[in-house]
Amino acid sequence: ELTDRVIEADMDTQTDAFLDRPAAPIFVPMKTGVDADTQIYEGDLFDFDVEVDPILEVLVGKTLEQSMLEVMEEEELAAMKEHQDHFEQVRNVELAETQRMEEAEKRRFEEKERRIAQEQARVQREAQITEKVAAHKFTKGYLQDLHSAVFQNLHETGFFYNPLEREVATEFLPWLVSDVQTRVARIVTSRAIAADIIAAAVTAQQTLLEEAGVLRQSVAEQKAAAEQKEADEAAAAAAAAEAARLAAEAAENAPAPDEGGEGDGDDAAAQEE
Repeated sequence: ELTDRVIEADMDTQTDAFLDRPAAPIFVPMKTGVDADTQIYEGDLFDFDVEVDPILEVLVGKTLEQSMLEVMEEEELAAMKEHQDHFEQVRNVELAETQRMEEAEKRRFEEKERRIAQEQARVQREAQITEKVAAHKFTKGYLQDLHSAVFQNLHETGFFYNPLEREVATEFLPWLVSDVQTRVARIVTSRAIAADIIAAAVTAQQTLLEEAGVLRQSVAEQKAAAEQKEADEAAAAAAAAEAARLAAEAAENAPAPDEGGEGDGDDAAAQEE
């Protein structure tokens, strides 16, 4: 039937491990030609005991010769070392003597240069002294009459002055003028400020007077209105009192009322009212 389950089965497999690639074989070229061989038996080529003597003689001779050469070389190197040491000693002695001679020559040269510099300085000082003496003599002869002439000219041009007068003219008078100007400026400023204050006070007083006049007029009007009101109230009260008095008098003077005359009394009261 269609509803039957299909038969199932599980299967598995295992692969082999990954093998490395084998190394390439060494290339061997193909043989060419014909192979041949031979057989050598003992004693066919040479006799060792006979043939070894000359070889040993050569080896021993070369060894002895090389040894002698090495010994001679060592002796020669030792002689050369001794000769070099002697040469170094002689060279050091000569070098020390050369340095001593150079130092002595250097000292002699420095002493010579110092003496030359001293002599040049002495000659220069003598020349300067000679020039100064000549200049002094020339100046003295030239300025002998110039001194009095210069003083006379300076005195005439006003160079020589009285210190007190110069101090008064240059220090006291400018200070006095500056102080006076400062004080005058202060006085002018004070007067301007006082004038401004007085003008402000006058303006304020006028304003106050105007406000006081308006206030007095308002108070007078209010007072007159109050007096008029009191007079009206007093007149009204007097009229009411007079009406009440008249009504009372009328009531006292009226006759005793009766039935027939009750209506007449009411009419008379109504007329009086």
